[in-house]
Amino acid sequence: MSGWEVIQKGRRRVMSEKNDRAVGKAAGTAAASRSQPGEIDRFLGAAQRLAPLAAGTAGRLVFALDATMSRQPSWDLACSLQGRMFEVAAESGGLAVQLVYFRGLGECRASGWVGEPERLKGLMGRIACEGGQTQIARVLRHVRDEARNVPIRAFVFVGDAMEEDADALAALAGELGLRGIRGFVFQEGSEPAASRAFAGIARLTGGAHARFDVNAPASLLELLRGAAAYAAGGREAMLRLAGASPAVKGLIAAMEGGRG
Repeated sequence: MSGWEVIQKGRRRVMSEKNDRAVGKAAGTAAASRSQPGEIDRFLGAAQRLAPLAAGTAGRLVFALDATMSRQPSWDLACSLQGRMFEVAAESGGLAVQLVYFRGLGECRASGWVGEPERLKGLMGRIACEGGQTQIARVLRHVRDEARNVPIRAFVFVGDAMEEDADALAALAGELGLRGIRGFVFQEGSEPAASRAFAGIARLTGGAHARFDVNAPASLLELLRGAAAYAAGGREAMLRLAGASPAVKGLIAAMEGGRG
């Protein structure tokens, strides 16, 4: 191997280690021991094989999901729909997505930036939901920290519960709002504490909170398409979808209402 190839290999390794890392440290070793054998290694290994995306080539969207046990049906639904986010963003310059998930005892992980739907689907297919508490604060901190390295216009969070300090979440959401990072928070069901917290995150980031029914896939699909359009092309890209999508029109109205 030539000296140049050694240097390039080292650079790729450093970038992979930086992008494909755990979001903070797991709480001890219990989470790893309760995961399926080799599951996390497969997840990170697949992420490390993805070619890094050049800065500025596409809009960037952090796609965060609650992967605790109750979430398996909506995880599977999101996995089947995620490719449509890339489709709708193509006309606005494309989309780069970073997958973030949490589950179990203190496990919260992020992939590298993915530019193709099949690769993202492959990553998601390696993850099985596992019981645990919500870790939404860690997701918000990750978005904040990641935005120091690359420009992020928006994040999506899909979940059904909130078991954390609402004031702490509000403070983190406020930081993201000041940075101009919009939060699209999509809630399965209508659990009251989650509804209040999710609406607050959306309002403080200038984003939107909306509910969906896992038994009606089109509802989540349209929400994801709207968020992807915003990440790729801003409000103008969302407006192009709004005429044919009441859900996207509702997201725009929520974003405009939140500014007041």
